[in-house]
Amino acid sequence: MAFFSFPFFLLLLLPFCSPDSSPDGGGQGRKELVPAMFIFGDSLIDNANLLGLPLIPAHSETSTAYELLHGVNYASAAAGILDITGQNFMARIPFNEQIKNFESTLNQITGNLSADTVARSIGDSIFFIGMGSNDYLNNYLMPNYNTRIQYNPNQFSDLLIQHYSHQLTSLYNLGARKFVLSGVGSLGCIPSILAQNMLTQCSQEIDQSLVHPFNSKMKLMVDRFNQNLTAAKFTYIDTYHIFMEIINNPGTYGFNVTDSGCCGVGRNNGQFTCLPYETPCSNREQYVFWDAFHPTAKVNVLMAKKAFAGGGDVAHPINIEQLAKLKLIQFNNSYSYIEQERGD
Repeated sequence: MAFFSFPFFLLLLLPFCSPDSSPDGGGQGRKELVPAMFIFGDSLIDNANLLGLPLIPAHSETSTAYELLHGVNYASAAAGILDITGQNFMARIPFNEQIKNFESTLNQITGNLSADTVARSIGDSIFFIGMGSNDYLNNYLMPNYNTRIQYNPNQFSDLLIQHYSHQLTSLYNLGARKFVLSGVGSLGCIPSILAQNMLTQCSQEIDQSLVHPFNSKMKLMVDRFNQNLTAAKFTYIDTYHIFMEIINNPGTYGFNVTDSGCCGVGRNNGQFTCLPYETPCSNREQYVFWDAFHPTAKVNVLMAKKAFAGGGDVAHPINIEQLAKLKLIQFNNSYSYIEQERGD
């Protein structure tokens, strides 16, 4: 379980990542913005692709060097920044393990292609990371964890950022240069939290004590990386801001239900998530939440568009489209980015 990243963001950028994509499927009508996307995260990005959607393939589904060079999804449901997060879900793959899987991908690619080709392709690719929410939902807020006893909220967010910074540095050392970091959305508004606490509106306490400190420190981390790692570019997406705009103005976006899942069990359809054979609502386009934790497709499309082309209120210091257009240029033994359209 997790909250707010951009599963449909992947679908939005996919035509720009695919080597043979075009508006008519012919392969000649559209330029690439990036050669590939490498995705790390939790259940919102974990493919679980029973519908056969045209998404970036999961790590377990790719085999050839050609496939690997055009993007891989390493995300795993219940994954967190901390290895202990989500340990009640046996098959999870924590962020550290996802990074190891990427390293194995690199080894496989490098065995078939030149090191320079791999370095340039990886350097121009986008690395999308959506982590952090499970470290609260499936760790800090869980009664079977003692982290709330060990750390107050501020200390816990410091711990997460410390680990997160090391993990992102590992990806940088493996060749990643274009980073998109998704902030944590409003945990206090999800149906699960509303149901557990018998609330009729979002829990400001949870958001203010947990979400805001973590997101603020993540944004500062992005600034530090951009200052210290000049050969890379990091972008922070303010998921909380985007989501609260929808929650506070639901009618503007065509939503009628903001406090209950389209599919679920119990109060707010949030006491249990959508179970097998559970009958979902018949009007999901009017719901902000699909189940106890996750947003509907409509919400994800709205959020993806804002993250991709939005202004400084949602993307810092640049949006995803601008990041994709940055081209890595080598000068002697150093690298820098310039903004330009790609050629054919």
